[in-house]
Amino acid sequence: MLEYASPIAFALFIWWFSTGAVIYLDGLPSRTFRWSMLGATVVAAASLYGIVASGSDTSVTGAYIAFTCGLLLWGWNEMSFLMGFITGSRRTDCPTDCSEWRRFLYASQTLIHHELAILVTGALIISLSWGAENQVAAWTYVALWTMRISAKLNIFFGVPNLTEEFLPENLQFLKSYFKNKPMNLLFPFSVTIATAVTVQLFALAAHAQTSSFEAAAYLLVGALMALAVLEHWFMVLPIQDAALWRWALASRAKKKEAKSGNATSPAVERVVLEPHSNLSMPSESRRFASRV
Repeated sequence: MLEYASPIAFALFIWWFSTGAVIYLDGLPSRTFRWSMLGATVVAAASLYGIVASGSDTSVTGAYIAFTCGLLLWGWNEMSFLMGFITGSRRTDCPTDCSEWRRFLYASQTLIHHELAILVTGALIISLSWGAENQVAAWTYVALWTMRISAKLNIFFGVPNLTEEFLPENLQFLKSYFKNKPMNLLFPFSVTIATAVTVQLFALAAHAQTSSFEAAAYLLVGALMALAVLEHWFMVLPIQDAALWRWALASRAKKKEAKSGNATSPAVERVVLEPHSNLSMPSESRRFASRV
């Protein structure tokens, strides 16, 4: 049982910690962003090397290394977006009187450069691991990319839970491009297909040899898919996940306190750090920008 639990626990931890690290660094003063991105770029370069080095490694350790490298490269793209280095050509609110098609066009313009960066990174990962026995990095990146697109489209079409506490100050204009609705027609298909893929990955892991590369690979990516499905459900259920990263959101509270020049009262701190269960204003979420 431990052989199956270890990859799942590892995937849960690195997803939780890396997401929190990006949120925390993004909440620091903007003067620190260039240093954060420099450090992230060094990590990304090391991750690219790790993908090449682990390409022929079909041990359990090789699966862990490739999975981590794919996740870290995804995190580099998310950090570059949240900190405003790679976003899009449009950085203004959506006009209130535009059609749905034009709203989609404008929303696409807000992150087109970011999407191109994700595409280039994905192509690089696939090319570096092309023909290699270890494809876990590519699987990880594609899983994150696919589920992010799904989450982004669902937020655009409308879901009830849009956690704006994850949206940084420099991207507040993104709130105007999304809807707050009880449900949209895409959501059931997104969750059903993603759940089916997740179940299939766990089934493949169950039929693989215990403590093998295949079992670890399927469990790592399967756990990541399960987390993505859970995040989709957070969009429509009266459950908030912000408490998972309260420690990371603390940096934003400190930044607001520094800007105001006043000590943050317990009531204000609670508003900043705790989930908002009664928000009705359309907003962007970590699912759109992040999840590392």
